[in-house]
Amino acid sequence: MLRCGQMPKQERDISLAKTRKQLFSKLARRLRSTNVVKAMERVPRERFVPAPVRSMAYLDIPLAIGLGQTISQPYIVALMTEALELKPGDRVLEVGTGSGYQAAILAEMVPSGQVTTVELLPELAAGARRTLDELGYQNVASQSVGDTPGYPGDGPYNAIIVTAAVPGLPQSLLTQLAVGGRMVAPVGSLEEQQLVQAHRTGEGVSPRLLGPCRFVPMLGPEGFPVPSP
Repeated sequence: MLRCGQMPKQERDISLAKTRKQLFSKLARRLRSTNVVKAMERVPRERFVPAPVRSMAYLDIPLAIGLGQTISQPYIVALMTEALELKPGDRVLEVGTGSGYQAAILAEMVPSGQVTTVELLPELAAGARRTLDELGYQNVASQSVGDTPGYPGDGPYNAIIVTAAVPGLPQSLLTQLAVGGRMVAPVGSLEEQQLVQAHRTGEGVSPRLLGPCRFVPMLGPEGFPVPSP
């Protein structure tokens, strides 16, 4: 028996396929990189969101994934991925695993490279690892977070993506970025941020603003203070 408001599976599948097609058509019009769109098409976003919101997996909106965290709006995911300027053999660091969705897209973008992803919340990290394993992503390594943001042990990285808001580009992450590497991060206050793309050169760091955004905060060193209990 169907509960009130529950959609039959066949109708759910048709609805999901329709919104999926609409989303990727929209992204293809807005992005310069067809490789990013193709990579995102290969990743089943519905596998990275809680069951109650799977019918909304391909709407261009952020979705709650529990523990006060969200999976980002697909357009923002696409924009950040494009700004990393990835090559197939790149080594990539993701700060903030969340559901694992962004890590899966990065893995698709660097099939002969390596993705290292770190997460502060053990429950989220474990759930993401299960999903990534079930989908067969073998070039993604999950690591626990210490006092220093990132994971220097797998560096230096060709690209670093920070999927949580930071008050400024974390210096400790910049030191993990290879010369010629790219970092993308939401930088600003708790209330609003700007996406920043930073290239590391032999002379220093060259930043470029990509547009406004809003992310949950990175807590701890080089992030925002941990709230008092």
